[in-house]
Amino acid sequence: MRKGDADPVAVVTEYLDRIAAVDPALHAFQTIRTERALAEAGELSGRQGLAELPLAGVPIAIKDNLEVAGEPKVFGSAATSRDPSSADHEVVRRVKAAGAVVVGLTTLPELGIFGTTETVFGSTHNPWNVDRNPGGSSGGSAAAVAAGMVPIAVGNDGMGSIRIPAANCGLVGLKPGRGTVPANLGVNSWYGLAENGPLATTVADAALLLSVLADQPQLADAPNAEPRRLRIALSTRAPVAGLPLDKNFVAAARNTANLLADRHVVATANPPYPLWAGPVGLGHWFAGANLEAARVDRTKLEPRSRRHAAAGRVARAIGLANPSWQERWQRALVPFFAEHDVLLTPALAKPAPATHAWHERGWVKNMVVNLYAPFCAPWNLVGYPAIAVPVGVIGADLPVAVQLVAAPGGEALLLGLAAQLEQLRPWPRFAPEFDPTKPVSADRAE
Repeated sequence: MRKGDADPVAVVTEYLDRIAAVDPALHAFQTIRTERALAEAGELSGRQGLAELPLAGVPIAIKDNLEVAGEPKVFGSAATSRDPSSADHEVVRRVKAAGAVVVGLTTLPELGIFGTTETVFGSTHNPWNVDRNPGGSSGGSAAAVAAGMVPIAVGNDGMGSIRIPAANCGLVGLKPGRGTVPANLGVNSWYGLAENGPLATTVADAALLLSVLADQPQLADAPNAEPRRLRIALSTRAPVAGLPLDKNFVAAARNTANLLADRHVVATANPPYPLWAGPVGLGHWFAGANLEAARVDRTKLEPRSRRHAAAGRVARAIGLANPSWQERWQRALVPFFAEHDVLLTPALAKPAPATHAWHERGWVKNMVVNLYAPFCAPWNLVGYPAIAVPVGVIGADLPVAVQLVAAPGGEALLLGLAAQLEQLRPWPRFAPEFDPTKPVSADRAE
């Protein structure tokens, strides 16, 4: 489209047709903007200078906790207003200014609280295995990309909510470091934990979208730069002591370390996870939910969300959400990242939960089922950039990923190393049963 070889209206129409054929089986979208998307594509068709727009005419999905002008921000909840947003969130404004066409808003758990994507509106299914959840809370965005309904999507990540569904759906998902991309998520972006970032099928696409979100054009070129010889620390020890780890996920991290050892200096080393990091991380999670719940009709919230928000009231009262905890661990990490350029860990501890109506189950059951991604949350607490990168598939339907973490300002470094992994061990771009290069079968559309 930037070269004028394809028309934005034709491309957006093709993707909208794809959504209509596939999304009934997956429920990745809360809102589909058919008429408005086509109108916006039409405006691009007659516009001069498309070559100057990084995302000229590219269909994109936006997680439904970000404002899109003219559309209600449902936020996965029956308790929110249905009034249309009066203006775009800053990251939405940026992708539109770059030429992207928002085709829809994607599903998330109520108020983005939980690590599974299902609500009173229905469950979102993982394209790799529809009997599993894509993970949360950006599960709708991940499912949409993995099924080829959009080439790229915007998600956000407060305790792993980009990296978790990316790992479950075989995608690249990057949580930027604090302040790299405008957050503006809720009252205080969940005490500074939450960041907006890209979900894509390739590192190059993730880098391009991040360059737009961050307003840093040079990031688009990061995958093309050969990484210097890096000092990589491999850690397969869970931040939460005693938490069982899937042996396949541990093996994937070790195999990835071995793959990189010919090009970089790789050593086993564990970050200094403090004993208090677990309770403090939970406290931030609870407290953020408490602030979000205060802005909606609490009587209409799911029971699990009400319990979570109530726990947040206690967490706030006893000081678990105090920024001093974050600063304390940031100081403790300085020596570790002075010795190591990148930390390599498993992305998850175990596979995504089965598809259930988790919103109808008790709070304790939801808490237990959400403990499958302990490697992600610590890096929200300290605001470091982290990326989930696919490294293989177990059987036919279980993607496996690793997480790469760098010190603040290390987004380009992570993208370069991820691109090297992609070159060394390419991954399937789409879930096999929802590969857009294949015809849509009748049973997949039911």
